Amino acid sequence: MQLRQLLVVITPHRDEQPALMRARWLAQQTGAAIELLLAEHHPGFEQTLLLAPEIALQARDTYLKQQQERLERLAAPLRDEGLNVSCCLRWGQTLVSHVLERVEQLQPDLVLKSARHHGLLSRLLLGNSSWQLLRHCPVPVWLVQREGQQPKRLCAALDPTHSADKPAALEHELILASRELNEKLGLEADYLHCFAPLPHSLMFDAELVIDYPSYVAQTEKAHREALTNLCSHYSLPQANTHLLSGFAEQVIPDFVRAQHIDLLVMGAISRSQLDSALIGHTAERVLEAVDCDLLVMKPPAFAEV
Repeated sequence: MQLRQLLVVITPHRDEQPALMRARWLAQQTGAAIELLLAEHHPGFEQTLLLAPEIALQARDTYLKQQQERLERLAAPLRDEGLNVSCCLRWGQTLVSHVLERVEQLQPDLVLKSARHHGLLSRLLLGNSSWQLLRHCPVPVWLVQREGQQPKRLCAALDPTHSADKPAALEHELILASRELNEKLGLEADYLHCFAPLPHSLMFDAELVIDYPSYVAQTEKAHREALTNLCSHYSLPQANTHLLSGFAEQVIPDFVRAQHIDLLVMGAISRSQLDSALIGHTAERVLEAVDCDLLVMKPPAFAEV
């Protein structure tokens, strides 16, 4: 994953911009250029029952000028540091469509967007725009929720057996991206794969029920061999490679908390062209359960089919 051009989605009407601060840090470390994208819309400017159309249009232009000035104020401190920062202002209700359109035009290496964290529930509350970006954006998406805290550790969640039907190349992309983040940003990288044997209570084959421990051992062996084979291409430190038993939606969040992971790297694919398409049932359950930054990547030849 190259880091030459970053696209930051600015959250309207918020002083805190965690995604912008993370992009600033990334640019400082890599020299990447940054573009700030703000998609604004206010229905009041289009309700012209009480205002003449020309007055409503003038009011909207004034409002957009103010928002452009706001973008420039956000960019100014970064430019003062010598960073290459541009600004893009769009008008319209559909944030995701503006982001995807700009992604197609700009061809950024990474899209960054702020995500809200609910302290009482200790989980990310991903809004509709975040989910739509994860589902449909062809470039990696980094959801940022910890302003002012620079990442130190990342975890790449791998699926070397491709049980979730993901293209094999995606696992290699996750490892390559994690290694690059380790080398360029100094993030300590862990690589995790989890597997879940069928519970004893669900085993209906008489021979398997009798020798259930052997079934579990064989399952673990198969997953360990798959993980070892995948990691052998990259000489990953054994101490940073983990195979754990259990369901991903439980094991991964537990690992993230126990190991103080700041960034979870996952792969996902869009299942269809429907707006309700999932990026993967397991991935969605995991993403809702963790309390760290999220980097979601797609296959190299990503296409919504």
